[in-house]
Amino acid sequence: MPIPQTLSSLPKYLLEEEVTQECRDLLPSLPTEKGWVAANLHQYQGFWHTTRQLAGVLSCQKHFQAKNSDILLVTNPKSGTTWLKAITFSLLNRSRYPDFAHQHPLLTNNPHVLVPFLELDLYIHKNQLPNLSSFASPRLFSTHLPYISLPKSVKLSTCKVVYLCRNPKDTFVSLWHFTNRLRSISKSSNPIEESFRKFCRGVSLYGPFWDHVLGYWKESLERSERVLFLKFEEMKENPILEIRRLAEFIGCPFSPEEEENGVVEDIMRLCSFETLSNLEVNKNGKISSGEENKAFFRRGEVGDWMNYLTAEMAQELDSITQQKLNGCGLMF
Repeated sequence: MPIPQTLSSLPKYLLEEEVTQECRDLLPSLPTEKGWVAANLHQYQGFWHTTRQLAGVLSCQKHFQAKNSDILLVTNPKSGTTWLKAITFSLLNRSRYPDFAHQHPLLTNNPHVLVPFLELDLYIHKNQLPNLSSFASPRLFSTHLPYISLPKSVKLSTCKVVYLCRNPKDTFVSLWHFTNRLRSISKSSNPIEESFRKFCRGVSLYGPFWDHVLGYWKESLERSERVLFLKFEEMKENPILEIRRLAEFIGCPFSPEEEENGVVEDIMRLCSFETLSNLEVNKNGKISSGEENKAFFRRGEVGDWMNYLTAEMAQELDSITQQKLNGCGLMF
């Protein structure tokens, strides 16, 4: 059956066409709730996925073979993913692309093109596994997968994992805006109260938010040489320091000459929200999964939740966060 025109513009992971048989066989056994954009969300290994997205998760878990030299960028949706991809790509490739102002891939490519998602880009195509032979070492991938759902090959390897988290209030507001932008293609917006209730219950893409964060926080404490835990707010407050930390962790620290020549500042400027959001490539076109490039550049600020959440909503999220993170040492 052909996909209706209004739905064909949706990201592929929100569609339920061409789902693998393995996924279809699993679905009846999973808890299911109404999705924010897609018809359904399914709970797998404790976290929520759309139908098509789940097929990508299963394929990724089954087929992806990590290498010890790989670098995996992990985020909860709407936690600074685009920014982290841009910075890490620039760090790894700065000797290959030293001209940050005129001839750099980020000037003509959306960061999501340069750093693909495992389960949303590479492994989402039915009966078609990706050819990863063209990826130069160290290979750079991204994912929204919770730690429990990472492919076994990742956990058994010594590859580096970089996790970026964000205050849950800003994460929720950004996610609400993003999903409503996708819904506007085919249907009306979700009221913020309805989405808030789902988020608080943990029913959101890759949710519950707190379980997702905690999984990587604990790993970063136990295996600090393998998992780097970053905070969006700290990167905004002191980007130079955090970029240096990231470069050191992924094995490409800045040399004294680079420091003296302002390479850290060059990367910070190139990857800033102001620079990336104003590039022609990010004002037009779509990435392979279907989202418009401009959808990834709304505000990129800390504290935007104050413009949307009531005092009661903010207090409720703070209360849930305090309860979920109690005693773990992580604070927002």
